[in-house]
Amino acid sequence: MSLKVGFVGMGIMGQPMSKNVLKAGYNVTVYNRTVAKIGPLAEAGAKVASSPKEAAEGADIIILMLAGPEAIDAVMDGPEGVLAGMDEGQTLVNMSTVTPAYSRQLDEELKTRSIVSIDAPVSGSRKPAEEGALVILAGGPREKVTDLEPLLLTMGKNVIYCGEAGQGSSMKLAANLLLGIMMAGLSEAINFGEKCGLPVEAMLETMLSGPMGCTLFEFKKEMLINDTFDAQFPLKHMIKDVRFALQTADENGAPTPVGHTVFQLYRQSIGHGLSNMDFAAVKKVFERMSDSVSSSPIIPGV
Repeated sequence: MSLKVGFVGMGIMGQPMSKNVLKAGYNVTVYNRTVAKIGPLAEAGAKVASSPKEAAEGADIIILMLAGPEAIDAVMDGPEGVLAGMDEGQTLVNMSTVTPAYSRQLDEELKTRSIVSIDAPVSGSRKPAEEGALVILAGGPREKVTDLEPLLLTMGKNVIYCGEAGQGSSMKLAANLLLGIMMAGLSEAINFGEKCGLPVEAMLETMLSGPMGCTLFEFKKEMLINDTFDAQFPLKHMIKDVRFALQTADENGAPTPVGHTVFQLYRQSIGHGLSNMDFAAVKKVFERMSDSVSSSPIIPGV
């Protein structure tokens, strides 16, 4: 008999992920605060829940894919929340990006209810989510993660076991800290080249042809060439994730000087109205910084 899955969160990532679970033959019940986003899942055969509680009732596995701790708390608590619909022996898989401390706190709370908790954030953006090609970073009881691999692999190409509760979240923040640094570095280099008169296409061809070539740069190539930044991974989410990484680094005594610099660059995007664009739009911050430098008066003798 197929596992019953309650899936909460139909955003940029949750919608394609839940659709892939449904395609694999699982019995899926979905919930989202904005009902309009559930339409494609209902058409594909998912049951639609009227509340988080209803999504959790009778499910073997409850999956959360939400924006962060505040959104999780909002669906977990209260008379119509996920916890109100859960019983002993169920499993909650939180695939949202949160701090390791939050994951451990959630794990402790669920243990008191005899509910198994897995933190399983993903590495990848909308396109890999649509293709079922995410990398799933799992923390929690190893045997439970192993049991859940068939389900998790409907959404991803690989499941990496990271350790005890909270370690999946730690791995996610480490990956996204690097992701943010790499994108800011590429943007700075491209902006530098443009100011020197180099075409973006030639710069990207150069970078992708040698040891710097990587999937991230390939994914962002067309965005940078066309100067359009439709969100695969929104900039506002990168700001949140880097902030979480810096907070966690401070708690663990890890120096992050580059991370702090990059965080300030991404934060500037908010003032420029870029927060809903893809995080590759950090390049626009460099462009506007360049405009500011170009418009500054030249002081003779300085």
